Amino acid sequence: MISSQYGREFTGSHYEKIKKVYSIWICMKPPQYRENTITRYRLVEEYLVGEGKEPIRNYDLLSIIMLCLGGPDGSNYDGVLRMLDVLLSNETSEAEKRKILQDDYDIQMTQTMEREVSVMCNLSKGVEEKGVAKGILSSIKNLMETMGLTIEQAMAALKVPEGERQKYMDLLERQ
Repeated sequence: MISSQYGREFTGSHYEKIKKVYSIWICMKPPQYRENTITRYRLVEEYLVGEGKEPIRNYDLLSIIMLCLGGPDGSNYDGVLRMLDVLLSNETSEAEKRKILQDDYDIQMTQTMEREVSVMCNLSKGVEEKGVAKGILSSIKNLMETMGLTIEQAMAALKVPEGERQKYMDLLERQ
């Protein structure tokens, strides 16, 4: 991200024009010991031989923020961690998400905000559906390879609904 600024933010040897980069990671299912935590990683100066002190502005160009969600059962479940957990949850309905954002975070539900919440709901649903489809596709391929089943037999063994079978045939054909 820093080097991609060359030619856009600075040219030649004008490194003083580099802008600081923030990388924010949202971890949905972290290990239990990381649940409901926010951690920052940053660059620091460390003298290995001698002391060539550099102004912090010359090297502090990258910060990583890791937000590890965990759910209401853990400690620290409030603020941005709770808000992100609610927004990205597959179990919370769109209407409930809007109510929580409005009541608990004083976020007015304008048409634009309602549309954004809807996009977030559909995004998490889409990611989940894509993951499920990938797992089913992998299982079909494994059954075909290890058991010598046809695609139809493999889908029947996995109890893939009739209405979805063409989708998996098409996906397998494209691979």
